[in-house]
Amino acid sequence: MDLVVNGASRRIETDPERPLLWVLRNDLDLTGAKFGCGEGQCGACTVLIDGVAHRSCLTPVGSVAGKEITTVEGLADGERLHPVQQSFIDCDAMQCGYCTPGMIMQSVALLRKDAAPSESEIKQQLEGNICRCGTYNRIVAAVQKAGQAMASQAKERSHA
Repeated sequence: MDLVVNGASRRIETDPERPLLWVLRNDLDLTGAKFGCGEGQCGACTVLIDGVAHRSCLTPVGSVAGKEITTVEGLADGERLHPVQQSFIDCDAMQCGYCTPGMIMQSVALLRKDAAPSESEIKQQLEGNICRCGTYNRIVAAVQKAGQAMASQAKERSHA
């Protein structure tokens, strides 16, 4: 089966019903997506499939063949972090870090649709992502900051 992960074509031999999470972690050594609940309830395994946030623990790998899969490892541009990744650092929006990749991926999906979401829209979008450390207020601040940074970058590109 052929997969496109973080912009690279990858060929794997596996059961098409196997969860995407296990293929990413065990076959492709992309360990950013975490196993949390295994039921799609915690969001730790969130990845983007064709730009839309999905729980990789529930996604059969056969259903994503030929689609663009993006993990947290694929967001940075070389050494330059994605604005959401950078804002999570700047806003100290993580403690243990276990939920962070899923929170980041869910936030990227949101900001691609709406670069200036309200606080309530951010909370609604992240509702299914659990942070056991309780850094929700800093996560919301990080998403707002990232949205502003992404809007500034888009503005700079349009004037270039």
